[in-house]
Amino acid sequence: MITSTHASVESLRTSPLRIYPAYVFDLDGTIYLGDKLLPGARRLIEYLQERGSRTVFLSNNPTLDPGMYVEKFERLGLQINESDVVNSVVSIVAWLQREHPGAVVFPIAEAPLIRALGNAGIRMSEDPQEIDIVIASYDRTFDYRKLQIAFDAIWQFGRAILVTTNPDRFCPFPGGRGQPDAAAIVAAIEACTGVKSQANAGKPDQIMIDTVIEALKMDVRDCIMVGDRLYTDIQMALNAVMDSALVLTGDSSIAMVEERESDQRPSFVLDRVDHLIPTQLRDELGWNI
Repeated sequence: MITSTHASVESLRTSPLRIYPAYVFDLDGTIYLGDKLLPGARRLIEYLQERGSRTVFLSNNPTLDPGMYVEKFERLGLQINESDVVNSVVSIVAWLQREHPGAVVFPIAEAPLIRALGNAGIRMSEDPQEIDIVIASYDRTFDYRKLQIAFDAIWQFGRAILVTTNPDRFCPFPGGRGQPDAAAIVAAIEACTGVKSQANAGKPDQIMIDTVIEALKMDVRDCIMVGDRLYTDIQMALNAVMDSALVLTGDSSIAMVEERESDQRPSFVLDRVDHLIPTQLRDELGWNI
């Protein structure tokens, strides 16, 4: 027997009825997975670019900077500009410059974020007695030494606050694999210091929303957020009061949508990303898959 809850979720499995002036795309699990484009991604992006719709590519991944994303898209056969990319490297730097000018930071992070902080003139230190902000990020070189510095800055000297680039628990890889993400680093620091992270520069929080809106320079009613994760991509759209589409090519499933209250669900649920194009228009274009 089909419940009313299930029926309401199934009603979301339809394409939008219009082409939006702007599209905000998640990347991993939405446009590509690893080094391969997901089905329909190429023709969708090229079609939207030809039509003149604004396309912004959004990621919580702090291990790449915008230039590195441009290079990746080139390898995948697509052309984008650095200004089309907003990730947690961009958002954390913008937030620090806006809200904490002059702060000394200790980034538990990989080279792209450290490089971006340096390029922005933000002072970094490993001396716990002068650190104002500990930035917990995705860091595959995380070790006890870094944990000790964070602990001393926050707990021993009581001067630093803890923030994070993104709240993701893991980063997906092809074949169902994954790696622990920034949430694991945050949890380790929170566990030993007893403090909580005070800000998140990634989806779904306000810092990322503000950064994206600044990049788009459009009313959110003209935009749609497209992603594969309910708790970051779709939640950000809900927080921003923006239309949203969940694609079933990554993290979240129909069953996970069913578990959510109706007002916490995406506007649309799509089997693949090119189903963002209205059904009749896809037929006219010969996109029959």
